[in-house]
Amino acid sequence: MGDGAMPRSVTMPRTFAIRQHIPENPRTFSLVLEPISAGGTIEAQPGQFVMLWLPGVDEKPFSIAGVGPLMLTISRAGPFSQAIGDLPVGEKVWVRGPFGRGYSLTAARTLLVGGGYGAAPLHFLAGVLLSRGGSVEVARGARASDDLLFVKRFAALGIPCHVATEDGSHGARGRVTDVVGPLLRSGAFRRLCACGPEGMLDALAGLCRENRTPAELSYEAYLRCGIGICGSCECAHGLACKDGPVFRLEG
Repeated sequence: MGDGAMPRSVTMPRTFAIRQHIPENPRTFSLVLEPISAGGTIEAQPGQFVMLWLPGVDEKPFSIAGVGPLMLTISRAGPFSQAIGDLPVGEKVWVRGPFGRGYSLTAARTLLVGGGYGAAPLHFLAGVLLSRGGSVEVARGARASDDLLFVKRFAALGIPCHVATEDGSHGARGRVTDVVGPLLRSGAFRRLCACGPEGMLDALAGLCRENRTPAELSYEAYLRCGIGICGSCECAHGLACKDGPVFRLEG
């Protein structure tokens, strides 16, 4: 294996069995996966992703919502996610990874911001930060209350959660950035970590610059190989699969 090459255990698919299928909202579910092949355990940093493969259907990237056991959160948005969602408990799937750069694990007081399906890696991050004695609060945004993810999971961890929905059906009416602005201006947070749509992340970057708050932002991209070869995930910040998906912004 040459310099910079990934170990075979990361790049080759490993076999997992579905142990739990957990509904999260009307369109989204989490899969708890148990390794059934040698060396199948996933050791990952919050913010990294894996490639989930269903032979004869497709392979897609998913952020890691938890490890020990591995948990992936999936929205029914197309043929692949529908096929995965229809699999019964006990069925096999294949996983490659973990890939990419995740969030740093400093215990500094952190504001986690999730939009859309961006709550999954933040849930993983929150648990790790709390285990290290960190102080965490969460801001969640969605179009409506039915679109919110993991609010109860964050509450179960004892984490204060600030919620905004565009239709006002849960929490404040507006976008999550409307909630984040006052929180940053309070000076209570040493950094911000976020995951969600690009427009939201760009707006958060602006708020962080205004308030001189360091940020770690996880950008979504079209990922195919996951290992920096195909170039399909190139974005303004580099290759999302290799240089990201988490990119750092100094305050």
